[in-house]
Amino acid sequence: MKKYVIYLLILILGIVAGGYFFSNSKENTSAHPPINASINQEMWTCSMHPQIMQPEHGDCPICGMDLIPAETGQDGLAAGQFTMTANALALANVQTMVIGPRSTNVSGTINLSGNITVNEEAIAVQASYFDGRIEKLYVNYEGQEVGKGELLASIYAPELVAAQQELLTATSLKSSQPQLYQAVRNKLKLWKLTEKQIDGIESSGRVTESFPVYATVSGTVSEVMSAEGDYVKKGQPIVKLSDLSTVWAEFDAYESQLSVFKKGQNIRITTNAYPNKSFDGEIAFIDPILDNATRTVTVRATLKNEEDIFKPGMFVSGAIEGIHGGESEKELLVPTSAIMWTGERSLVYVKVKKDEPVFEMREVMLGTRIGEQIQVPSGLEAGEEIVTNGTFTVDAAAQLQGKRSMMNKIGVNSLSGYVNTIPKMEFTDAFQNQFKMALPAYLNLKNSLVLGNAEQTSKEAKAMMEALQKIDNSELGKMEKDHFGKITEMIRAILGNQDIENQRAHFVSFNEHLVAITRNLNTFEKTLYIQQCPMANSNKGALWLSTEKEIKNPYFGDAMLTCGAVIDSLK
Repeated sequence: MKKYVIYLLILILGIVAGGYFFSNSKENTSAHPPINASINQEMWTCSMHPQIMQPEHGDCPICGMDLIPAETGQDGLAAGQFTMTANALALANVQTMVIGPRSTNVSGTINLSGNITVNEEAIAVQASYFDGRIEKLYVNYEGQEVGKGELLASIYAPELVAAQQELLTATSLKSSQPQLYQAVRNKLKLWKLTEKQIDGIESSGRVTESFPVYATVSGTVSEVMSAEGDYVKKGQPIVKLSDLSTVWAEFDAYESQLSVFKKGQNIRITTNAYPNKSFDGEIAFIDPILDNATRTVTVRATLKNEEDIFKPGMFVSGAIEGIHGGESEKELLVPTSAIMWTGERSLVYVKVKKDEPVFEMREVMLGTRIGEQIQVPSGLEAGEEIVTNGTFTVDAAAQLQGKRSMMNKIGVNSLSGYVNTIPKMEFTDAFQNQFKMALPAYLNLKNSLVLGNAEQTSKEAKAMMEALQKIDNSELGKMEKDHFGKITEMIRAILGNQDIENQRAHFVSFNEHLVAITRNLNTFEKTLYIQQCPMANSNKGALWLSTEKEIKNPYFGDAMLTCGAVIDSLK
């Protein structure tokens, strides 16, 4: 009996221990999934702009449409991502680095390019002090050196001849009418005649017909502003003199560099003429107005030129050392070798998978260049891995695989690639028939834009609006309604505007959505050609529909009537 009790206790303990063990095992299994389980982060994109990829649902930053889940290719990569073989990476010596916030205060040198200009504060204009005719001009060419008191010209002045006659008459009355005599002498002084000249006239008793004009300052002739035989008015300039004992060194600084410049900063200047010499100067002026065309401002230093080393027009280089990038913990610095510039965009390639050679292009905003590094205020985040060497080889691989690249913003032959990525949409037969009935109004609208007639365009836009209002869109899905809504919004904007360029600008977005819908319709009575002008929309490209293969550009009209090509057709 005692033996059976012991067996029973052992059995109970086994059941309890087994239950506890299997319970913990189940919990651990649910809490920790298998190592090889993949967790895919869903990405969201825009049906109109597939280059937009965001980790969360929201609105497209370009057109405002709702984002949709992004489809991945057969290789499991998101749109815009591509892979390279290990052999290709090795041959191109592709190198990458993980970027992070700056932990130390990096300093470097900013190099500027500029030229020597005349110090405008040391420019003097020698003018005539009376009306007359230039009898003789002793300054004949630019660059001529002139000293203070040197003869510049002789001028025949009828008024001055009459004033001399008055002086000779007043001289005979000097004792009886001293005030009249003094008034006549003062009148001649107003014409910049010296006491010596006036005394000479008085003592000789003769009238001088041609009066000399003397330089009041020393300098170099920078412009001869009159010629012999010219009639000049009082105050009219004869010659412009520049004192080149000091000159300006003017440099162009980019908008992104402005935060590091300040007055009094030391700048080391070198020239091509004297490559083994350097000259020290200080920043004396920073232009408060930005040049909108070049996005630069002028930074100026004043240089002594006693040995006549600097010549106006000479190219110079300036180096400002010890520039600090700031103290922000969030500031990112990347090597300049990682950046590709297209003129409009600044690009880097990011390695998106740590253990696989998968890359994607990223547009970034650049800040100040500090030595061989450059600030990136936006576009990258700390911890991302970027390509720092072999960047152009990676870009070439992107182009070959039809992905976004330096020369291709959208991928796969620009807008023709976009056309091929238009998502599948579902429309009822009733909607398709009604939408097709609005296409003639669209073609009339397009033709009025070709002619450049803003008034006619407004009329055709009104007809198009009336045709759209007859379409029943109540049974459309969310994405389909978004496209239709944008079409209506853009046609309303065209209708309410009388400026042809503004109408054409709205026609760009209007066509993107109209082509997206039209390409999902079934057969048409006539073939529709999808045409593209790569230069429209600020060289971003723009689409339109036509029933003819012949190109008649609605975005430029007669200015570039045949600019464009057929990129697809709808039978």
